[in-house]
Amino acid sequence: MSDEAETDGDEAETDGGDEVLRASDIGGEGPPVEEKPYKIVFEANKCFGAGKCAEVADNWVMDVVSGMAKPEAYYIGEEDLAENVRAAEACPAKKDAGVIHVVDRRTDEEIAPDPHGDGTLSVDW
Repeated sequence: MSDEAETDGDEAETDGGDEVLRASDIGGEGPPVEEKPYKIVFEANKCFGAGKCAEVADNWVMDVVSGMAKPEAYYIGEEDLAENVRAAEACPAKKDAGVIHVVDRRTDEEIAPDPHGDGTLSVDW
């Protein structure tokens, strides 16, 4: 199996517009999809520590040393989906594009914040 990501023809461009970036390309494989069908993609380099995510979701905590938030878990199940969607939607960084992205690992679509309205990953690296 190749290390390069395969695409199915439904390619979406990144915010930069140059390359295709799928959610499955980011991070490790994680636990089985059946157990944790969602994952968090966090643009920590764009976080400015507003703390809105930690206010609305138990999965998000503020780091006292860095002054920035971080998730306790990057792979989540159905029971944690709603709170992490709230965290992604509450994030004021990057305006409505946020820096917290909740992705369905089964479809590779961004559930939240989904500023493009089409499920494409809205990271800006």
